Amino acid sequence: MTAFTESTVEAAALAWLEALGYAVLHGPDIAHDKPGAERSDPGFRDVVLDRRLRQALVRLNPELPPAALEDAYRRLTRPEAASLIERNRAVHRMLVDGVTVEYPRADGSIAGAQARVIEFDDPDANDWLAVNQFTVAEGRHIRRPDIVLFVNGLPLAVIELKNPTDEQATIWSAYHQLQTYQEQIPALFATNEALVISDGIQARIGALGAGKEWFKPWRTISGEGDAPAGLSELQVVLQGVFDKRRFLDLVRYFIVFEDHGGGKLVKKMAGYHQFHAVNVAVEETLRAAAVAAGESGQIAEARGRYEVGPRSGGETGDRRIGVVWHTQGSGKSLTMAFYAGRVIRHPAMANPTIVVLTDRNDLDDQLFGTFVRCRDLLRQPPVQAVDRADLRAKLAVASGGVIFTTIQKFFPDQKGDRHPVLSERRNIVVIADEAHRSQYDFIDGFARHMRDALPNAAFIGFTGTPIEQADANTRAVFGDYISIYDIQRAVEDGATVPIYYESRLAKLALKESERPKIDPAFEEVTEGEEIERKERLKTKWAQLEALVGAENRIKLIARDVVEHFEQRLKVMDGKAMVVVMSRRIAVELYNAIVDLRPDWHHDDDDQGVIKVVMTGSAADPVEWQPHIRNKARRERLAERFRDPNDPFKIVIVRDMWLTGFDAPCLHTMYLDKPMRGHGLMQAIARVNRVFRDKPGGLVVDYLGLADELRQALATYTQAGGTGRTAIDQEEAVALMREKYEVCRGLFYGFDWSGWTTGSSQEKLTLVAAAAEHILSQEDGKNRLQQAVTALSRAFALAVPHEETMRIRDDVGFFQAVRAALAKRENSERRSDEELDHAIRQIISDAIVSDEIVDIFAAAGLKRPDISILSDEFLAEVRNLPHQNLAVELLQRLLQDEIKVRSRRNVVEARSFAELLDQAIRRYQNRAIETAQVIEELIQLAKDMRAAQRRGEELGLSDEELAFYDALATNDSAVQVLGDETLKIIARELVATVRRNVTIDWTIRENVRAQLRVYVKRILRKYGYPPDKQEQATQTVLEQAELFSEAWAVA
Repeated sequence: MTAFTESTVEAAALAWLEALGYAVLHGPDIAHDKPGAERSDPGFRDVVLDRRLRQALVRLNPELPPAALEDAYRRLTRPEAASLIERNRAVHRMLVDGVTVEYPRADGSIAGAQARVIEFDDPDANDWLAVNQFTVAEGRHIRRPDIVLFVNGLPLAVIELKNPTDEQATIWSAYHQLQTYQEQIPALFATNEALVISDGIQARIGALGAGKEWFKPWRTISGEGDAPAGLSELQVVLQGVFDKRRFLDLVRYFIVFEDHGGGKLVKKMAGYHQFHAVNVAVEETLRAAAVAAGESGQIAEARGRYEVGPRSGGETGDRRIGVVWHTQGSGKSLTMAFYAGRVIRHPAMANPTIVVLTDRNDLDDQLFGTFVRCRDLLRQPPVQAVDRADLRAKLAVASGGVIFTTIQKFFPDQKGDRHPVLSERRNIVVIADEAHRSQYDFIDGFARHMRDALPNAAFIGFTGTPIEQADANTRAVFGDYISIYDIQRAVEDGATVPIYYESRLAKLALKESERPKIDPAFEEVTEGEEIERKERLKTKWAQLEALVGAENRIKLIARDVVEHFEQRLKVMDGKAMVVVMSRRIAVELYNAIVDLRPDWHHDDDDQGVIKVVMTGSAADPVEWQPHIRNKARRERLAERFRDPNDPFKIVIVRDMWLTGFDAPCLHTMYLDKPMRGHGLMQAIARVNRVFRDKPGGLVVDYLGLADELRQALATYTQAGGTGRTAIDQEEAVALMREKYEVCRGLFYGFDWSGWTTGSSQEKLTLVAAAAEHILSQEDGKNRLQQAVTALSRAFALAVPHEETMRIRDDVGFFQAVRAALAKRENSERRSDEELDHAIRQIISDAIVSDEIVDIFAAAGLKRPDISILSDEFLAEVRNLPHQNLAVELLQRLLQDEIKVRSRRNVVEARSFAELLDQAIRRYQNRAIETAQVIEELIQLAKDMRAAQRRGEELGLSDEELAFYDALATNDSAVQVLGDETLKIIARELVATVRRNVTIDWTIRENVRAQLRVYVKRILRKYGYPPDKQEQATQTVLEQAELFSEAWAVA
């Protein structure tokens, strides 16, 4: 039968890369002493293919003298920076912009130039190479990534693969392996642009330093639509990303280092929806602006759209680029920055001016902050217009510039006036954030004033929510959709998490007369209007505000928020946002909450659990003043709130932070403010950001906004979007009930009622008995682990529904049993840590910590130390009342011990492993009784303990004993030669092999061949049976591999 292994996956990947035009070489074949040598360091510390890089520099820079090229080579291969991410940024700049070099002219003066490293406009002018099993040594570490992709001799991508048929070898095993590589062989990653992990079926792509939640699928090859369902994800990511043209575009336009200041750099790579949306948008920009793409600037990529329904194209020169609708939380701000950078660099746009438009100052600040952090993409620092005069001055330039402004600055000084022409250039692009009629007041003249001011500018809209069908004005200004990335796709890709909805209106126990009624014609008042236009206080808004902000109601909501959120925190760490109707209510709700939890309050901005974020002035009531902060103080609070480790857990807002604000650790929003449509969709999306293993966000409704959510969903589906804006929490509860019944079924006939009432000792005993109950069932352990993991996820989404409170102790019990059984896994692999990162154990009297129950304590044993195989301990195990648990204990201990031994004596470890497997297999097949297998395992433990003394008895070191065992596997050799001769051979083998191993000798055939000769010569010298020499030689070399790293470095 043909085996399906990791090498099968590797071969398939190399074949796909070869079809894309990559040369393919085997790592050992390019070692320094091979005929096809590409590397010069015998210690494998060189990660750049020297000859290929030097040839590329000469080929791409024929005008530069050798001294300049040598300077470029030195800067590329020895980047100067303190951290790996900083070195990576420095190299990325050199790849994209060229290497700044200096060289002397003939007259003695110094010339400066940019040495090109990659030819971006002609992919085939570069050198493309894929190398498998590329060994790298750094410090005391030797590592061998599966596939490294080189462009012009520089390692730009690393691909780590796993076997799809091995249940333990997942894509996340590959992810952890890449993390290890970055720590141990960082030199390989200084030039890295992409990391890929795959098991042949699933595949993810991410950037250097990214957490696992930011390794995402790539679902399209050409961008026309999803890849065919029959293709593996590995094939799609290789063909979709590493096609030469696409990969160069990704490197040039779609990688950014967000600079958060203080040395904190975050590298980000575009997702497939961002990559293809931007390329389409640039095509449409050239059409709308009526500029012709030059030869070198043509965008060869096919349109990459993810939409449903008819889409009409625009006319050449109509200045309407289109609308990009990417659901909130999927990286829209970053997509805008990628688009701006792509347009700025396009030669046909002739150094354009980019105007970024928002409708509010806080949005302008937030989006501006994103662009500032991504300034490398823009090749210039963005600027903000402080007022109308400043905007006009900034637009009166001949070319260039990235200018941020609010829509209000485009209105003329007097209502009814025409706006003066600011520029007639065609290479001005206006990017509007959240392009909606309600946001930009089209009817009141926005479109006319913009056209008057910039008559030849082209307009593109970005939105996280769809444009209403009836909104003809938005289409008149921007055109129709050119890219859609909807809620369902974003959740499937892991770009966002689902949002759940819970109505708490009924929980408040309000009289009918106290319940707010939201008039369909209700007109929202913004925070600014509330401050500036006091006459609004006489409207329907004021009447509703008085009812919503009634003292009794505020106290009820304060109590409910505190209890609800404290329950949420027991299951899932994170933060909450409370959205209220007015600043008065915000202050009074804060006071009511602090009355209940005084320790949450603190006068200092940098301390305290709860804060109000709002604007105001000195004219506001004195009791409001502690909550009114300037822009700098509000930004400091925002930094605290974004930090998952900061104790600032709850923020109360009115308008602030509801759009454009990202705090991924925010998982609960309490809505007590009338909202609808686009504004409602924007607000609830604050909780849909990806954060570690956050399973979903929750929106808690105190006003009865279900109808508004339904209307928002109707708009969404009319526009062709799929997925739901918010999922009723009852669905999560129903799922939880289903998973709960599965777990109960596994404990049918077992009484765990003592879990809530028993002492600590009784609980430990109960867990041991429960583990025994599970182990007595067919495949019980795996079934329990899967069932409890599924229940834990559903429980986290449903908390604090009253049903969760009813079953929480049972869930705690199930988790305790699962944790106890998981403890027998090897310490290097915690069975469910990825799943449980964001789902804490439910805090009840029964559960102490994440580690819940120690399997030894549960079994009634003292935790063993290194003497795990002592007679006393084995006697305790033999007498355990729970026999199945005793088998699990012994199996775990013996496996751990065998694993340790396998690192130093392959023959001995293999022998013990076979004996253990045979015993466990007979036990699982019910061929022997539990008591009998316990006796066999105890005897095996004693044999292993005795084996530790064999070296001392024979007078051999551990290394010599390992080689002695390799020779003594052949009974006839022992009989012919005897122990003494075998010991002499073992000592000579250790000395000879140790002298001749070099780093990575195991994959260099010439060194292996030479060692094989040495080993056989020694065996012949002492008369080792000729017919057994080949097998013995192979075993000796296999054993030598275990010691080779230490020997080679020593």
